[in-house]
Amino acid sequence: MTYDIKDIKLAEAGKKRIEWAEKDMPVLNLVKERFIKEKPLKGVKMSACLHVTAETANLVRTLKAGGADVLLSASNPLSTQDDVAASLVKNYGIPVFAINGEGRDTYYKHLKAALDFKPNITMDDGADLLSLLHKEYRGDLKNIIGSMEETTTGVIRLKALEKKGDLGVPIVAVNDAKTKNMFDNRYGTGQSTLDGIIRATDILLAGRNIVVAGYGWCGRGFATRARGMGAKVIVAEVDQIKALEANMDGFRVMPMREAAKIGDLFCTLTGDINVIRGEHFKLMKGGAMVCNSGHFDVEINIPELKKLAAKVNKNVRNYVDEYVIKVKSQKSKVKSIYLLGEGRLINLAAAEGHPASVMDMSFSTQALSTEFVIKNKAKLEKKVYNVPERIENWIAELKLKSMGIKIDKLTKEQEEYLKSWEIGT
Repeated sequence: MTYDIKDIKLAEAGKKRIEWAEKDMPVLNLVKERFIKEKPLKGVKMSACLHVTAETANLVRTLKAGGADVLLSASNPLSTQDDVAASLVKNYGIPVFAINGEGRDTYYKHLKAALDFKPNITMDDGADLLSLLHKEYRGDLKNIIGSMEETTTGVIRLKALEKKGDLGVPIVAVNDAKTKNMFDNRYGTGQSTLDGIIRATDILLAGRNIVVAGYGWCGRGFATRARGMGAKVIVAEVDQIKALEANMDGFRVMPMREAAKIGDLFCTLTGDINVIRGEHFKLMKGGAMVCNSGHFDVEINIPELKKLAAKVNKNVRNYVDEYVIKVKSQKSKVKSIYLLGEGRLINLAAAEGHPASVMDMSFSTQALSTEFVIKNKAKLEKKVYNVPERIENWIAELKLKSMGIKIDKLTKEQEEYLKSWEIGT
């Protein structure tokens, strides 16, 4: 078996981490039990480009249990848990191409290894694998039954490809599933982003001005949890409806140029490019901290920050780089701005990503969407599909059951009323 990981000797520690996460993934375990019996993925070759974490390990184990021949590559250079990668190779026989801290060249070498595997199904987190497939492996598009996309950024890219008429394979937008988007993005990102910031900086959040760029599900989750820890939260938005919602939720809303003057810590969660730029760095006060929890490291304009800096002190603390900027208007003549996690996903760069109980729903959706694509391959067109509602309802029902929660059911009278039009006031 060919693979490329940091150190196979880390496998034992990785196995413990995988097994610990598995305890909090009851829905995925039920999917795996059925997959073991039915083998719905038998004969399928899969290349998954995902964050190589303990939770992801349990997903690829489930896919393998379903009969798939699976390869895993990293979707982010800083998110790989090297011990998990080692365990997948040694304990579970799954080829992995991922090393924490890998450079751009190695990252793309690993993506190419995933495509050289000649998969029938791909699974993506950010659409880098699909992008490379469309750019350099177009001849292999005919062999792809379909692909799943895990995150907002990736869905945006693939919908843009579809709009241009260039999308070469059917896509299931797993990210847009309610059991993923609403819960994973809001509760998972909300908690894990704070976790990453605290691990990287050890700062007290209470009383600080925290600026949240973007008020989508991820931004909502982070803003709410930061406020819950006593922070004074400011939201910067470009969407009128989301800005109005943030205001009605009790947050201060203002343009980034205004927020830049008073913010102590800034976090981008937009999925867009250059949200925090040179003009904003110039306005920030000394000691301001900047981080990102969007998929790619493009939300903070790091090249402009480097250009402004007279000096860069790397790793003044783990996952913290100091950029010393000359300031004419201040007596000190310089100020420091701290960049966390190299501008990459702070929740995975400095912490462990989302809790397993949240990823339980997301990865169950991934596994069942894979089964859906295989069963419906003759019907699927080259476009972006939503996750079927029956899959979402099944996952939500099992998740509630695993939590010991019961809910009401409609009576026959109520069902008939909702279908009728005759009864009024």
